[in-house]
Amino acid sequence: MAVNIFDADSYIESNVIVIDDWTDSDDAKKQRLLNVASSTLTRVYPAYTIPDNAVYEYAAVLTVAFNDTNAQKQNGVKSFSVAGIQFTFDGGKESIESMIPATARHLIGQENGVDIGGTGGRRPKWTVL
Repeated sequence: MAVNIFDADSYIESNVIVIDDWTDSDDAKKQRLLNVASSTLTRVYPAYTIPDNAVYEYAAVLTVAFNDTNAQKQNGVKSFSVAGIQFTFDGGKESIESMIPATARHLIGQENGVDIGGTGGRRPKWTVL
């Protein structure tokens, strides 16, 4: 099957808890999110078949990460205020690969009969103290 907005709407409305940012997005933004989710998963997991549901899970995460408020963080803004309300972001810009949710990785693993891990794209590192 091919990833599409109609199926994404149906999947996200049934399987994702917080859907406000997705439902508030117009079709052009939804298509961009699906395109980025699909191409990123394909690039990060080139040896695997990427199921549509994994793309939809990841697109829902990207929708929140790039909503009107959080997009400021992705653009490097540390804090801003609107009508006396202060918004401050901890940390810096996150890589798009680090936002791949465990659910999407699980779905990819299930589709391909492998375990691709649940570390969120982060790998354990040796540290000397």
